[in-house]
Amino acid sequence: MPADFLDLTGRDVLVMGVANRKSVAWHVAQVLTSAGARVIYAVRSDERAETVRTLAGSDAAVICCDVERPEEIERLAEEVSRVTSQLHGIVHSIAFADYSAGWLPFHETPRPAFLQAIDVSCFSLVAVSNALRELIDPDHGSVVSISISTTRMAAENYGFMAPVKAALDSSICFLAKSFSTFSRVRFNAVCPGLLKTSASAGIPGYVDSYLYAEQATLRKQALQTEEVASTVAFLLSPRASGINAQGVVVDAGMAVNYFDNALVHRDDPEPTS
Repeated sequence: MPADFLDLTGRDVLVMGVANRKSVAWHVAQVLTSAGARVIYAVRSDERAETVRTLAGSDAAVICCDVERPEEIERLAEEVSRVTSQLHGIVHSIAFADYSAGWLPFHETPRPAFLQAIDVSCFSLVAVSNALRELIDPDHGSVVSISISTTRMAAENYGFMAPVKAALDSSICFLAKSFSTFSRVRFNAVCPGLLKTSASAGIPGYVDSYLYAEQATLRKQALQTEEVASTVAFLLSPRASGINAQGVVVDAGMAVNYFDNALVHRDDPEPTS
């Protein structure tokens, strides 16, 4: 077996969505760099660009692209082409939800907030893939987005983002099919369980859900962001050439363990002697 099992050395990968050192995107970038890939960063703002340069070094290739602005997505393709003539992978780790209205039941979801979340968290993948289609390696290219472990669990505090992620999951399939008419570019999603990130901290009541999820894993240990990043790197690599239009769940077994005895009976009173 070759030392470079993933065969990522010398490959150029665009990583979108680094906000800080806790970001999934930053952990992915670290794994890719250690595997010999060259990472090109796309971030939302100049402030985020400075954060990336602090983390990755002043010579890092960083491009600003606010995905809510179509003209910036088109410009992204021009900027990337100045760095490389061919992309081997794209990592889409972008999501946003406006919870400024406070916790609301799902049926009261504000229309502007829902549509903005769809635009940023889902449609941006479609728009970016289309804008960069001429740059992606047509034979071995791979696009990976970050979703969630299940969109069927109606977690009240997650609100409207689960339906938004469901749209993202479906878009993965449709993009894979659409691109297959002219290339072999693969589209997949990594679907992690609950993670400790800065973005998740903005979800109302997230800490309690995170602690519950930790106990629901088969190993009774929370999912680590590095574990998600490693799965992303694998899907980007030629070693995953047979995986397309899929959502790979990374949840440490949580989905099979909701009825764990320790969870079901955790509020039972202690037996008396």
